[in-house]
Amino acid sequence: MLAGQRVLVTGGAGFVGSHLTEALLDAGAQVGVYDNASTGQWQFLRDAQDKYAGNLLQWRGHLSDTELLCAAMADCGLVVHLSANADIRHGVEYPDRDFEQNLGGTQIVLRTMHQLGVKRIAFASSGAVYGGHHGFAISEDCPFPIQNSFYGASKLAAEALISAYATTFGMQAYLFRFVPMLGERYSHGHIFDFVKKLLANPDHIEVLGNGQVRKYCVYVGDAMRAVLKGVEMGDRPVNVFNIGNRSCYTIDEVVEWVAHDMGVTPGISYTGERWVGDNPDMNLDAARIHGLGWVPQVSVREAVHRTVSYLLDNPWLLARDS
Repeated sequence: MLAGQRVLVTGGAGFVGSHLTEALLDAGAQVGVYDNASTGQWQFLRDAQDKYAGNLLQWRGHLSDTELLCAAMADCGLVVHLSANADIRHGVEYPDRDFEQNLGGTQIVLRTMHQLGVKRIAFASSGAVYGGHHGFAISEDCPFPIQNSFYGASKLAAEALISAYATTFGMQAYLFRFVPMLGERYSHGHIFDFVKKLLANPDHIEVLGNGQVRKYCVYVGDAMRAVLKGVEMGDRPVNVFNIGNRSCYTIDEVVEWVAHDMGVTPGISYTGERWVGDNPDMNLDAARIHGLGWVPQVSVREAVHRTVSYLLDNPWLLARDS
């Protein structure tokens, strides 16, 4: 289905986007990457550019540049919309940012798709739409609780907007609700923070909370295989898929793993409090995508190892703000 098709990936130069771009190219698609490089890194695509020079196009600009966006989207059969503000932690300081970038950007993409007659959209949503702690595996049909972050609220609102466009204008949508992803090119999040802290002081690390919070994560390469599977096999007007991993770790465990991979043995102190909007124990039931034949192949321990190794091999990335 994807071979020979032209696909536009917004945010395609980022951690997740660059991996998805490679997966689409491997599947035989011609891929246009649209990114303003505010958090994405064009050098993430260097190997893909060398390998797939004729099938990889790059467009640098903001989604608000509708003329450029129209040029990038022309003749596409699928738009994969990843461009977003992905930092939940700063929602309290900058509450408008999530809605301007996540919801406003989605509206621009959808309006441009409708204008050009592009009928298929895949959207990177998040398990954050399910709100706070549930204590059980959450299915796609779970009733939505009260939202506890502007990020989650903006993602849920964007899902609703996409669904409205799909049903109103005869589009087909694929909504992927991810747990946090790990792997090469990982550029912000708790493991990024742990590596930076331990490089600065290998003898001690301060950890938010009490160290017992459980985190469910998935290797980014596995997650991108799930996206391709969902796009190829989802047959509803609006297809919703949880993308997660049955395995998890506690914060204490992952600090131990990171320290081991770095060859240090730090003392640990705890703050006792987490940042507002943190969603611990976000266990997503991924039975629906499993039913299409997808299963994760990389363990969470190996995903952490690959993440730490990449960061240590690429200190330029650690030098950037998280």
